[in-house]
Amino acid sequence: MDSELFPRERAQVAPGAVHVPDWADPAHQRELLRACRDWARPPAGLRTVRTPGGGTMTARQVCLGWHWYPYAYARTVSDGDGAPVKPFPAWLGELGRRAVADALGPEQARGAAYDIALINFYDGDARMGMHRDADEKSDAPVVSLSLGDTCVFRFGNPLTRTRPYTDVELRSGDLFVFGGPSRLAYHGVPKVLPGTAPAGLGLTGRLNITLRVSGFPGAT
Repeated sequence: MDSELFPRERAQVAPGAVHVPDWADPAHQRELLRACRDWARPPAGLRTVRTPGGGTMTARQVCLGWHWYPYAYARTVSDGDGAPVKPFPAWLGELGRRAVADALGPEQARGAAYDIALINFYDGDARMGMHRDADEKSDAPVVSLSLGDTCVFRFGNPLTRTRPYTDVELRSGDLFVFGGPSRLAYHGVPKVLPGTAPAGLGLTGRLNITLRVSGFPGAT
């Protein structure tokens, strides 16, 4: 924010994990929000994710390209309305590669064919437990973009859900990329700060756009 005494600076949170504040400007955030609202509409729209143990995730989700459900991928919303998953747009893949190049360097973005988007919506009470993004075949970096309310993003290590970890404040427009030795690090969202979204965005709650490379045979 321009009113802050000291601008927020990019930071390497762990090897291969970089936080880039204010990566998406307000106009770009509004464009992404419009796209998310379109994707959230049925069929294959925003849904509540149910875990194998019978519980539910508090963050709701919509997928593009490949549909994720605990803990696998499909081409249809097999745990929802059964509709074909919405297509993954080419421009979103370009955004993913640009984000990786900006955060980790151009060499890390070469050949990264992003084909999965998981968009999570958090209201003020939603959380995300510590987990790893380990259901893909590719080890390409994961790209995470935040819109709306600020959250506490807990970024850990590849070995355990517990310490050591680092808590990072992610605001609307922030980018977080993790790959290399941190590609399988545990991470989660223990807290969302309601009412902190930019006034001009028009969003109550938090959206997180996560881009991944599937590496699945026959994926395009």
